[in-house]
Amino acid sequence: MYEQYFGLTERPFSIAPDPRFLYMSQQHREALAHLLYGVGEGGGFVQLTGEVGTGKTTICRCLLEQVPEHVDVALILNPRVTAMELLASLCDELGIDYARDTTSIKLLTDVLNAHLLETHARGRRTVLIIDEAQNLAADALEQVRLLTNLETTREKLLQIVLIGQPELRTLLARDDLRQLSQRVTARYHLEPIQRQETAAYIRHRLQVCGAGEEIFNDAAIDLVQKLSGGVPRLINVLCDRAMLGAYVEGKRRIDAPIVLRAAREVLPEEGLEAPSRRGWRWLGAAVALVFMGAFAVGYWRAPVSQPAQVETGADSPSSAAGVAEPAPPVAGGGGETVDESVAPVAAAVVETTAPAPVGSPSPVGVVGDESTAGHPATETVAAQPAPEVPAGRQSLSRQLGAAGPDAAAWAWSGLFGLWGVQSGAINDAQACAAAPADGLRCLLGSGTRTVLQYYDRPAVLLLVGPGGRRVPVLLRNIHGSYALLEIDGQPVEVPVGTLERHWFGEYRLLWKTPPGGSAVLRPGDRGSDVQWLREKLKQATGLASIAPDPMLFDEGLKRLVQDFQRSRELDADGVVGARTIIHLNNLSPRAGVPRLLVDAGS
Repeated sequence: MYEQYFGLTERPFSIAPDPRFLYMSQQHREALAHLLYGVGEGGGFVQLTGEVGTGKTTICRCLLEQVPEHVDVALILNPRVTAMELLASLCDELGIDYARDTTSIKLLTDVLNAHLLETHARGRRTVLIIDEAQNLAADALEQVRLLTNLETTREKLLQIVLIGQPELRTLLARDDLRQLSQRVTARYHLEPIQRQETAAYIRHRLQVCGAGEEIFNDAAIDLVQKLSGGVPRLINVLCDRAMLGAYVEGKRRIDAPIVLRAAREVLPEEGLEAPSRRGWRWLGAAVALVFMGAFAVGYWRAPVSQPAQVETGADSPSSAAGVAEPAPPVAGGGGETVDESVAPVAAAVVETTAPAPVGSPSPVGVVGDESTAGHPATETVAAQPAPEVPAGRQSLSRQLGAAGPDAAAWAWSGLFGLWGVQSGAINDAQACAAAPADGLRCLLGSGTRTVLQYYDRPAVLLLVGPGGRRVPVLLRNIHGSYALLEIDGQPVEVPVGTLERHWFGEYRLLWKTPPGGSAVLRPGDRGSDVQWLREKLKQATGLASIAPDPMLFDEGLKRLVQDFQRSRELDADGVVGARTIIHLNNLSPRAGVPRLLVDAGS
């Protein structure tokens, strides 16, 4: 009804799971990293929980799109079944023949075990995903546990992913299910998204539908965040009704009063509990205060903040946003710690980056809206010279629209090439699986340009093109107010401000492990990489811990690690993971380690 009025191609806030509207917040990426970790590891359970509407199904869809080719997936969407029916459904999903009239659990288990042994011998792995797992009956849950007993002498034959509402956590905490709970190797609980991510979520969905200008003002987004509690499904419902209300009132911009009227119409029908679980009476008082302030000072703006949460990786900057240090805060989403070598985690910051000033000069052949005169030539990155920027001027949006289906392969090939490695990977999963063979690891995350400058590594970015299409491109370097990209292998120089208008923060980068190949070093570890760590810390601090065994990660070394982490605004947990290793490698430029900032050395 209102699409033509706002110049949109379709309704941007439909609650249908259309993949074109997919926007994954920091938490969603971390949750996906947990599931990918589970798919990549053998045996046990991976548990993902979250309130209704927080995006569990979205993450499950993303997982199904990213599973490696050698993994077979069985997906059960209706877990209200008996143990017998569960086994039959699993066999059906995997295409296993069995006697349809059987009533024997043993027969089904035997044919399943034979199938798993045969696929294992061919180098394939099998994953069972159960959605809405909180609805599993006790006998079905016990049968799920028994499935993990199918194994060879070296590894489990079946990996199980349980996805459900918070009741699943309560269910697995029961004493009679402790055997199953003890086999959960990774847990993650989705919380509602924060205000900054809500703003990006709304902007993303509008852009997919062709919006050329901001429709929701800041005060409206603040109120959407408060009334929805950061639950994506409720954000959709509220924004859709607000846009209808603005259309009826003949307004082009949606403000807080329109959002409040929309909330009165739709939120009670949703049975919404108050954000932060405090009750509608408290919320009504808060909304009243908001509008008293709005009439007094123009409008009220909720502060942007990040919740104190536990990161899924070994390290994360721990300072609050807005500090003068270049290192941004990186926060997790509430999941338990998992091995950073196989579960790349997302990074997020709350700083915003100013766009390049209007009218700043651009070089010939750059992509952007500015003039094409008077910009210095691009410098080289790492040991590899940057390719020439082609002549001709074209908008970044048009370039992204013209990108072919192999854009991801081109981007990863270029990124590996900067490290002196050839790669035939065509997606994230293949690239990250191949990286360890060359002493590299992947780090997948989201944030701002400050995050990337903080790591100082080239990266694959996901840019949003026409129609909401997400195009992987290679960010080779940043020099001043310009960035050198590669789209389909072709170099494109673009003002940073133009880049950021197409980028919602998703990135993938590579980092180098210590010489011995350790992706994580913890107290109690022993080996040559611990000695490497001691030498790096001595280089960084001028201090060394006296140790009878320099190859043992002892308490003295842990204290030195924590001091170094604090100095770099990392989570001072004493565990040396991706971010700590990246900072240690940044202490001394080495050949073959490409840098993002051309003035940072190589």
